[in-house]
Amino acid sequence: MNISPSIRYIGVNDHQLDLFEGQYTVPHGMAYNSYLILDEKIAVMDTVDVAFTQAWLDQLESNLEGRKPDYLIIQHMEPDHSASILQFMERYPQTTLAASAKAFSMIKNFFGRDFENQRLILAPGASLSLGVHQLSFITAPMVHWPEVIMTYEQKEGILFSADAFGKFGALDEEEEWLSEARRYYFGIVGKYGAQVQLVLKKAANLDIRKICPLHGPVLSENTEKYLKIYDTWSSYKAEEEGVVIAYTSVYGNTRKAVMELKAQLEEKNIGPVTVYDLARSDMSQAVADAFRYSRLVLATTTYNGDIFPFMREFIQHLTERNFSNRTVAFMENGSWAPMAEKVMKEMLAECKNLSYAENSVKILSAMNEENLARISLLASELSAPCAIKEEAAPEKGSKRFACKICGYVHEADALPEDFRCPLCKRPAAYFEEVKEN
Repeated sequence: MNISPSIRYIGVNDHQLDLFEGQYTVPHGMAYNSYLILDEKIAVMDTVDVAFTQAWLDQLESNLEGRKPDYLIIQHMEPDHSASILQFMERYPQTTLAASAKAFSMIKNFFGRDFENQRLILAPGASLSLGVHQLSFITAPMVHWPEVIMTYEQKEGILFSADAFGKFGALDEEEEWLSEARRYYFGIVGKYGAQVQLVLKKAANLDIRKICPLHGPVLSENTEKYLKIYDTWSSYKAEEEGVVIAYTSVYGNTRKAVMELKAQLEEKNIGPVTVYDLARSDMSQAVADAFRYSRLVLATTTYNGDIFPFMREFIQHLTERNFSNRTVAFMENGSWAPMAEKVMKEMLAECKNLSYAENSVKILSAMNEENLARISLLASELSAPCAIKEEAAPEKGSKRFACKICGYVHEADALPEDFRCPLCKRPAAYFEEVKEN
């Protein structure tokens, strides 16, 4: 597949994989993307998973048409993109490896070699000329590993975006982009919204006509649409009005309450109402939809003085990914000492800008008339205009400080002495001021 006359797709499709990163179901497989830029000098953009090394090398060789690569540009060191580096260098030993300094330390860790005499360290603001094609590099720490860079090809306006703008699914499967891209983003990148926002700012002045991610299709029409949805996701805003009801039920009574609420909400035509039985549903899909819609209802039982395990896991997924800017309501069931609402609120305590519904539903074992009345009140409240108020954006500092361990970037006028990295927990001594072109 040609991206343009001189830029070719040389990636592979994986239909053998059942769980991506050991946890995300991929019923339509996975694509590991790699690209080839043919010019006076030749650049290969990333490698592929080790299970497909030989097929990838064969495809690369056929597209080289007798020539040899000058550069292997390594944007991301996760093994589904870097595992074939060693075999590539054995076949093309004169190639220069181009990557961030942190990527080279990872190469040493993965392969036991540092390729000291074949390294081109891509510092912030670096550029590389291949001839007609001019490449510039954008540092993207923690999107979603600390070594990540993205590459902008100026002549054709192509952004090679590493894992950003990717999705689950192989390229030989017909599938719309948005749903699986959303599930991919919130599952894998969702924790790092602040870092995604920084990269979007860096890319704001680029003429981006195509986006070439490391997973999923090349995005070549209306790229502004994809940049806009990434801005929405990374700022933790709802995409649309609607309600997600996530529940667990042991003997069916909590489920009855949930289905009654669903029916009443649907009668009010407030937008989609999506229900997830957390014990049986795809957890990653439930998480993605919780970030998609403006309202969330959590319904579960008190269980051993706590909450049912699947609900605890679900809420942990939300809080780990900075769930915020939503209306949240609660339904709880407890035969003698209901505590579920209290526990769920405590778990959400660190989330920002949540608005809690005034009406909640407490079931003591089985549904009764009082519960039905409370469900009606809750349905009416959730169907009213969303009460969320936008938080004022925090003032940005004039300086940027990067963690030397994980790459997290903090903006402030000065770094407090007692500051600790929110990702790797290192103290302020591990930070250095960065100035990018």
